[in-house]
Amino acid sequence: MYLEIITPEKKLFAGEIELVKLPGTGGSFEVLMNHAATISTLMAGKIKVKEFNGKLSYFDIQGGVVEVVNNSIIILVDTAGLV
Repeated sequence: MYLEIITPEKKLFAGEIELVKLPGTGGSFEVLMNHAATISTLMAGKIKVKEFNGKLSYFDIQGGVVEVVNNSIIILVDTAGLV
């Protein structure tokens, strides 16, 4: 799957991943290969990204929105106020 995490200021991440865990407003959820097409809002929390080499990355967000279509994930996030 290809993931992009974008803020109004910059791109935080772009690359091929194994899974992403997101803080959805209805509860946290994971996206894996061949996930159903989805659009969801995100609340404040952490995004967890696992790459194929096993590397884990975490991104603190204040909220946002995610779109999943055909193994392509775009996450637009707000990081304002985070250090």
